[in-house]
Amino acid sequence: MSWFGKVIGGVLGFSLGGGPLGAIIGAVLGHQLDKKSDDFQERYAPGDQERVQAAFFTATFSVMGHIAKADGTVTQNEIRHAENVMQRMGLDQDARKFAIDLFQQGKANDFNLEAVLRQFKQECQRRRNLMQMFLEVQITMALADGTIHEHERAILHRVGKHLGFAGFMIDQLIKMVQAQQGFHRYSQQGQGGNHGGTYQQPPDAPSVDQAYQVLGVKSSDDEKTVKRAYRRLMSQHHPDKLVAKGLPEEMIKMATEKTQEIKSAYELIKKSKGW
Repeated sequence: MSWFGKVIGGVLGFSLGGGPLGAIIGAVLGHQLDKKSDDFQERYAPGDQERVQAAFFTATFSVMGHIAKADGTVTQNEIRHAENVMQRMGLDQDARKFAIDLFQQGKANDFNLEAVLRQFKQECQRRRNLMQMFLEVQITMALADGTIHEHERAILHRVGKHLGFAGFMIDQLIKMVQAQQGFHRYSQQGQGGNHGGTYQQPPDAPSVDQAYQVLGVKSSDDEKTVKRAYRRLMSQHHPDKLVAKGLPEEMIKMATEKTQEIKSAYELIKKSKGW
């Protein structure tokens, strides 16, 4: 975890120290980070992959904490969801403690969401797919209790709009992530996959309507339109492409799971249509 070691060592922390993400890291590490020299800025300028990874990780868990506290109380389901994300990322003890401390920072009453998002967007340097992945992770946090409350939805819209997503796109992503979770739960039960033969949907499997929501298409769309939507989503969530753009390596499993859920939804639509 090269980027994480450099955060702990202060190198990337100093680079981010001029903004709210650096302040959050400084608070977590127990010391004040600052721009100590031009060397840090020269080596880790905005857009550098390791710097983007550090910014993504810091913003992800702090904003997750902010969303969890949106309705005034952090529930056990929300805590379990955050722990599940850490487990899926395979974080070691030090990285897990760092993530927990970031989550706590996001819960604070003085957490400056707008400032964090402003710097995060600046660090991403127009990497739209990366910012979309970030937003999708935040949506899963809002869904931890099974439904998105009014305050959580409002924060998701603030997050999305700060990152350049239109309101209708944010609502579409919420529906997409909700539907994806059905496919995720089903695959975790070991029941996913294609078995050939006559199409017959198991009673506890995700519905075809959910599959359409995952791909963002309608049941009336033709095969060409559905395939185009499928290929676009697969490209947007391709793990290697996202890591190359600055997704922390630890999140590659989550990106891979997303591509599997998208593929499962596409296969379900094809089987239901007889394509």
